[in-house]
Parts: sequence; structure tokens; C-alpha cells
Amino acid sequence: MTDLSIIIVSFNTEKLTRECIESVVKNTKEISYEFLVMDNASCDGSVKILKSLFQKLPLTLIENKENIGFGAGNNQGMKKAKGRYLLLLNSDTYIKDNALGEMVKWMDENPKAGISSCALRNKDGSLQGTGGYFPNLFRVFAWMFFIEDVPFISRLIKPYHPMHPNSPFYKGEEFFKKPGERDWLTGAFLLFRREVLNDVGYFDKDYFMYVEEIDYAYRAKEKGWQVWFLPKWSITHYGGASGTSEFATISEYKSLKVFYKKHYPKWQMPLLRLFLKLGALPRLLFNFKIYAKAFCEA
Repeated sequence: MTDLSIIIVSFNTEKLTRECIESVVKNTKEISYEFLVMDNASCDGSVKILKSLFQKLPLTLIENKENIGFGAGNNQGMKKAKGRYLLLLNSDTYIKDNALGEMVKWMDENPKAGISSCALRNKDGSLQGTGGYFPNLFRVFAWMFFIEDVPFISRLIKPYHPMHPNSPFYKGEEFFKKPGERDWLTGAFLLFRREVLNDVGYFDKDYFMYVEEIDYAYRAKEKGWQVWFLPKWSITHYGGASGTSEFATISEYKSLKVFYKKHYPKWQMPLLRLFLKLGALPRLLFNFKIYAKAFCEA
């Protein structure tokens, strides 16, 4: 059996997708792997490049006629994957050293760990946020009203979004310097064992993009699997190559409502929407266009 199935959803990232695949081939050792690439109706020449790579690598290409989203695209790959482990990998990432081979070995040695991720770094080497804790009402309130930006409070409440890249005072980087269990991990790099797929199934089709990885981790933890962050290994994540901050903000608001509808009592939904609306108001001062739409979406 193949050790690792690497699943990549591509949308108008021709150069980045090619470089991502080449970085895996260049640096990955000691394991067997396959690529499954789902192209979401790119119009930038991605398919042509991928077809040329297909002839040289163990690569399966699925050409979608429309952009079916992150979750649905990854589901296509999961259904065709043959590996003992599956890796959901963003097209705008670059693998360094033998991160994949060594992380597969770590997973082999830690059978209770169902899902893991490494540190994500910007092009300049600085850390990105790579997951956090489930968005219960208190954590959403702390996120919306900047309470989790306060260092000692952030450490106490285990925040929904530990990283605050725009804060001049506290960026929350200590959350991403030490290994440990988390509630959820970012879908840019999500390594999980086949047994998790058998237990949990696929991404929920109700999520187009954002929060689907939180939902997946929630269901995995309900089945007793551990979720681990492992900063011993890191990759470069260029970030935002397929989307915009406006799209990300609106999508997260929409998807949080889906998450609450699925997993939390009905009485919590009005409070979630209230916190999102009130939290959007002060943010209007920084970006009126984005947060006016976010206010309406909440």
C-alpha cells in the first residue's frame, strides 16, 4: 500500500501548484506517495501544466467544470486515495526538507494521533496561525471583541484564533512554537490516517470554504482521535493565492453558522449572530467594504 496520498485542490495557481509538487518530489524521502490533484475550473493554464506532470509522476488529475470549493474538491481526492495516510495540501505551499517522510514516521510511532500538522511559515520565515480551539460562544465573543488579543487572557481561554498578525503588541506566536494537542488545524496542511477517514468520512458538503477543517477535527475528536500540532517540521505557505480577505471573512461568518447549526444547541445561534454583528461594527473603521458585508451576512 502507498504510504501517503497527497491531495491538492488547484484554482488558478499554475506556477504555485507546479512548484508545490516539485518541492515534494525534491525533498520527500523514505516513503512512497501519490498525487491527486483536483483542478477547480482554472483558466490560467494549470491543467496543461498538470497534464505534463502527469506523464512523469504518480499523479491523478481531476478536471472539474466549475469551482466546487475546497471541501468538495478534497472529498474527490479522498475517495480516490490509496495511501495509509492522506495529506490535504494547499497548492500555495512549498515543502522543505523531508517533512513528509518524517511526519509519517511520527504518526506511525503515535497511533492515537489521528490528525497532525506542522508549522506554517510566511515567505520571510515568520510564523502563521495554524489552527486553534473550537469556537464556542465565549471564544467567539473573545475573538470578536479583541479580548483574546490580551496575552494573559489568551493563554487562559485557549482562543479560537491564537495568532494576531496585525497586532502591534501581541501576536500570539508562542502558541505555534511548542508541540501539543489542539482542537483544530488549518487545512493548508492536514495529515491524517486512513482510519480517521473510515471513522469520520468526508468533509461536509455544506461548507464551500473555511471552517470545514474545524468541523472535521470536531468529528474526529468525538471518535476519540487526537489532533496534534508539530512545529518541529515546517513548510512555507504563501497564503491567499486563491482568494481574497473579503472572501475569507464572509466565508468564515457563513461557515460558523453552519458549524453551530450542526454541533451546538439551537439557543446558541442567536447569540453567535449577535456577537458576529457587534464584532463587525468596530472593524468597519478599518475596512468598511468587507465588514459591512460581514455585518449583513451575520
